[in-house]
Amino acid sequence: MDLLKDSDLLNELGPLLSAEAAAEAPGAGVEAADLEQAVWVRLLEHDPAPAEPARWLRRAVRAEARLARRRARREIPYGGRPGSAGAGPEDALLHGEENRALRSAVARLPGRCPELMGALLSPRDLTYREIAGELGISQGSLGPVRSRCLGCLRRMLASEVAAPRLRGRER
Repeated sequence: MDLLKDSDLLNELGPLLSAEAAAEAPGAGVEAADLEQAVWVRLLEHDPAPAEPARWLRRAVRAEARLARRRARREIPYGGRPGSAGAGPEDALLHGEENRALRSAVARLPGRCPELMGALLSPRDLTYREIAGELGISQGSLGPVRSRCLGCLRRMLASEVAAPRLRGRER
């Protein structure tokens, strides 16, 4: 029996498939429409037509939902932060190199800047009040000093890093 010619069967299975897919989709982490489409493809590939279409359809929806859950567990999203948990060794190495370069530049800053920037970069995540108390300066002057130190750090790093080259034709 050709399923494409048997429109009664397709019309009968449509609402059932929509309901089953809507019920299974949230647990599988996929859209109901994607689940429906996968089951329709599975039905069209099935030759001959299933003896008990409604029962076959329920099983097919659950099978596609299981496949979607497995796929979601296996897939790893792109765009993770370097040095974050689960990152590869290359990312961890690059993140470490960036931290070392930044701390080296901070150490070469003039005046009180190395102490202030070191406190701001501290893993303890200090508040402005705590930083001002540690450095012995007023909390009100912390912002302007920080701004001056960051400007100095920007200029220092800009001179160390090569400017990007022009791409394409130069005029």
